[in-house]
Amino acid sequence: MIPYVREMDFEYGHPDQVSPLITRVVADNPGPFTYFGTATFLVGERRLGVIDPGPLLDTHLAALTRAIAGRPVSHILTTHTHSDHSPLAHPLKELTGAILVGRAAPHAASGEAPDEASFRPDVEVADGEVIRGDGWTLEAIATPGHASNHVAYALKEENALFCGDHVMGWSTTMVSPPDGDMGDYYKSLDKVQARGFDILWPTHGPPITEVAPFLDGYRAHRLKREEQIVRELGRGPRTVAEMVPRLYVGVDPRLHGAASRSMLAHLIHMSRGGRVRADGEPTLEAVYSLP
Repeated sequence: MIPYVREMDFEYGHPDQVSPLITRVVADNPGPFTYFGTATFLVGERRLGVIDPGPLLDTHLAALTRAIAGRPVSHILTTHTHSDHSPLAHPLKELTGAILVGRAAPHAASGEAPDEASFRPDVEVADGEVIRGDGWTLEAIATPGHASNHVAYALKEENALFCGDHVMGWSTTMVSPPDGDMGDYYKSLDKVQARGFDILWPTHGPPITEVAPFLDGYRAHRLKREEQIVRELGRGPRTVAEMVPRLYVGVDPRLHGAASRSMLAHLIHMSRGGRVRADGEPTLEAVYSLP
């Protein structure tokens, strides 16, 4: 079982100093995929970096402006270009003159939202690239899986990781093909686990302080889902639509669409490894069976 901590002490729009170098401001965009909302992180004391500026909300831009409090901002960094993470980057750049750091959306994902397609960083960050600020150092860690252009940022001074949506503090992470890839996701989990961080700061939900057991639980949850799929297919060929209600018992039916996308990600990964077989290309409509 994953040791989620669902409580989170915050007030919308209020800057919370959560560590010596980190201030968190939560946007008022709660929902089934954002939990309480998108957390934007300000890094530094005098000259700042801003991570995941968030959705295009005037109230959040005003809250970030108050939190910045006239201090210079050298960098605005995005973990990925989903519509609750990157759209405010360009308006914030106009106010601060900061350098935009991140990765543009791949063409395959650009249909999710116009804001995603329009994001263009000044610096297309590479895996392992180091961004140095005033009293802080961030290392970019490519973590594809949730999104192909997902990047996490390690804060050297606190052995902390801003993990975006790669790991969330309140739920499992959505992996939705074609841009989401379960094989990449597993590799990225291993990559983060190997670094031995003291704390993870997700963009949604509270911080993760018991990092190793949490990530162990995250992986175990995914592997358990695959074993459930194998058992279900042991009863005979099935479609995704037939399996989701049986394997997601107790889940709000309104979330079955998202569950279907996640199951498809598992089935694509499992078909590549020869554990399951589709009657053609692995799709939501395909019929799956055991080899």
